[in-house]
Amino acid sequence: MSTTDGDTLFAGACEFVRAVSVPDQLPAGKLPEVAFWGRSNVGKSSLLNALTGRKALARTSKTPGRTQQIVLFNLGGRLMLADLPGYGHAEAPREEQDRWNELIHHYLHTRPQLRCVCLLIDGRHGLMTNDFAMMQLLDRAVIGYQIVLTKIDLVKLSERDARQRQVAVQLERRPAARPSVLTVSAEKGTGIEELRLLLTQFADKKPH
Repeated sequence: MSTTDGDTLFAGACEFVRAVSVPDQLPAGKLPEVAFWGRSNVGKSSLLNALTGRKALARTSKTPGRTQQIVLFNLGGRLMLADLPGYGHAEAPREEQDRWNELIHHYLHTRPQLRCVCLLIDGRHGLMTNDFAMMQLLDRAVIGYQIVLTKIDLVKLSERDARQRQVAVQLERRPAARPSVLTVSAEKGTGIEELRLLLTQFADKKPH
């Protein structure tokens, strides 16, 4: 599979499907799905915009916890992208955060078409306590996930390889983790083509 394959998929139409607030709103469907998850303000929405080459497909905000629903996008009738609420320092009442967590857990455990979770980690800080907890959740649920270090442009060039290796070592005993660690920058475009190529592997060959 070539870089062109990834570019072709992500150059196509990408349409908003639904913003899901409660489990009953999750649409049925047979399209394979890839979810994007991570700490609040890790850059999920910015990465989705960079992947699809759009400036405002997903809303971005400097306020942690802005994504309060599971937001679904149909990519060319071949792949569904899911933007999940972030975990960690969301500026929202505890009751609201509990509701988001319940929604996410339901999604992760009842979505047979979910092919992979892109677990986004802030490249400036590496893995943190909450990240380990989410990795454990995915391991126990046997849900495959790909670690993606975001905002890598804000990490010194001399430190990037070491940060990537530090995270890779933590994955060696994680049964559901893919062994590689991808690094991206939504701002600079670093690693976007590589991530596109990976996601293309989960997409249907032809549009529905």
